[in-house]
Amino acid sequence: MTNKNVELMRGNPETAVKKLAIPIMISMILTALYNIIDGIWVAGLGPTAIAGIGFVTPIFMVLNGASVGLGNGATSSISRFIGAKNHEMANKSVEHSLFIFLIASIILTIVLLIIQKPLLMSYGASGQTLNEALAYSTPLFLGLIAFMFSNGCSGILRGEGDMKRSMYVVVITVILNATLDPIFIYTLGLGSAGASIATIVSSAIAAFVMLYWILIKKDTYVNVTLKNFKSDLNLAKDILKVGIPSSLDMLIMAIAMSIYLIIISQVGGDYGIATFTSGQRLYLFAIMPLTAIGSAVIAVSGSAFGAKNGDYLSRTHTYGSKFGLALGTAITLILVIFATPLATIFAYTAETASLVPGIALYLQIACPALILTGIGIPSSFFYQGIGKGIYSLMFTILREIIFVVPLVYLFVFVFNFGLVGIWLGLCIGRAVASILNYLFARYEVGRLKAKFGN
Repeated sequence: MTNKNVELMRGNPETAVKKLAIPIMISMILTALYNIIDGIWVAGLGPTAIAGIGFVTPIFMVLNGASVGLGNGATSSISRFIGAKNHEMANKSVEHSLFIFLIASIILTIVLLIIQKPLLMSYGASGQTLNEALAYSTPLFLGLIAFMFSNGCSGILRGEGDMKRSMYVVVITVILNATLDPIFIYTLGLGSAGASIATIVSSAIAAFVMLYWILIKKDTYVNVTLKNFKSDLNLAKDILKVGIPSSLDMLIMAIAMSIYLIIISQVGGDYGIATFTSGQRLYLFAIMPLTAIGSAVIAVSGSAFGAKNGDYLSRTHTYGSKFGLALGTAITLILVIFATPLATIFAYTAETASLVPGIALYLQIACPALILTGIGIPSSFFYQGIGKGIYSLMFTILREIIFVVPLVYLFVFVFNFGLVGIWLGLCIGRAVASILNYLFARYEVGRLKAKFGN
């Protein structure tokens, strides 16, 4: 089965992107359900708990982003060696990736536990809202190693084109998370902490299963033997030159999110925070299918780059962008048309019903950016596939900091549009940056085609 996956990546790029994207899409949507399910169950605890967890969102993005980013580094490195038909280096790339995941887990856990309280307070969390935020974040950060290896091992499997088995693991763990949430939150009386504990337990199970396949069962294309591990600084750099910028993508997003939270807190108070974080859960959920297309683009473009096939590189990016544009349009229509019933998911109690109009307005104004994000995300992931992770980071900074933040400031403090101004700034800034991202990716494709001579 695994060899067939490798041959798929080396074959028709359109077929490869489509076949690889679909199981990744299902996996990511189900993974995003962790956050959605947490939000649904926590809604029963009241607005303070919703706002408290909302303040943790940007930090959680860093935590999850680091694991996904390093997983992308593994995907890019492994797929490029597979494209070059260098099995030995693909094996070594996996070994180095596992050690990188472990070291990063230890460092990030220590740092996040130290800075979480002052960081949450800097966002505006205080009193009971701060207590709820800490109750949710502390178990989450203590269990960082589960996220790191769950997302990291998924990246290893993506590198060799094996998407289906990680999808099967995710299906089981999401069901487990949905079952454990009400038990930990209400039956055991753990409140907000119960939601994060359930998520950590589910992620740990996913990580253990994939590590079993890679290290013990050894039925993957790569053959990992840690007993003979010898560090290779150049190989570690090859993984990190994509992994670090990809991780920093989420750090930049978190910094931008922190700025948004500060402005929203000033403009709309706890109501604005609860509205934004609830709507943002749906936005992040909706973006998962587009990210799945991008993840498939990493593997296929990495293989094409390793094989020095310029035509396959071009076709990979073009097909990924068309796929993303079509899907982004469909998702936007759903979010805009069904904004009110979707908003009710996070405000289904009498105490939180007042949030429904605000959440719906956020979806209707901010989410149309997803249409053009459909061409921006495959472009960013294309850079990672060819080992140019710094380009992806550059466009994240351009989108969230250079474009969105000034537009938010303009609409809120100059034009006095209030919360609507923030939603407008998010939509317009992200849309414009996505167009520029796509155009630059096409330029890079042309440069590589000329270099490879095909």
